[in-house]
Amino acid sequence: MSLFKKSSGFTLIELLVVITIISVLAVTVYVALNPGQRVKDAKDARRTSDVNSILTAVHACIVDGKGTCTGLPANPIAIRQIGSDVTGCDGVVGNSAYSSSCTVAAAQAACINLGGTGNPLAKHLSANPIDPDGTAGKTKYTIESNADGIVTVKACGTEGPTLIKSTR
Repeated sequence: MSLFKKSSGFTLIELLVVITIISVLAVTVYVALNPGQRVKDAKDARRTSDVNSILTAVHACIVDGKGTCTGLPANPIAIRQIGSDVTGCDGVVGNSAYSSSCTVAAAQAACINLGGTGNPLAKHLSANPIDPDGTAGKTKYTIESNADGIVTVKACGTEGPTLIKSTR
C-alpha cells in the first residue's frame, strides 16, 4: 500500500499549453478568413447581381414590346438614377472613386422608377433593386442608353477598384 494517493487530471502547465495552441489556431483561422474582405466581396456580388437583373428586365421589356419598352425614356437618354424619389435625383451619386461615372443630368427632378406596379418593368422586376448602401428613393444604380439602343446599367458605389456595370 502506497502512502501517496495518485491523483488523475491535468497540470496547470498542460492546460496553459492547450489553451495557447487553441488560441493561436483560432487567430490564424480568423485572419485567413478575413471577414472584412468577405463583407466587401458580398456587397459587390450583390451589386453585380442587381445590375444584371435590371439589364435583363430592360431587355425582356424591349423584347415584349417588339423593340421598345413603353415607359422608358426615348433613346438616347442621359444617365438616370434609378429610384422612387420624385425630386432631388440630380448630381453625383455614390461614394466611391467611380461616382463621377454616375453623374446624372443636372436639374433632373425625379429618379426613374423601374419596378413595382405601374412602372415600365413591373412585369419583369417586382421592385427596384437597392444598393447595399442605397435607399429605395435613390438606389445608387443608374441606367442610360445611346442612340443605337445600347443600354448600360451601373452601380455607383463599389468596395473595390472595379466599376460594376453591364451593357447590352
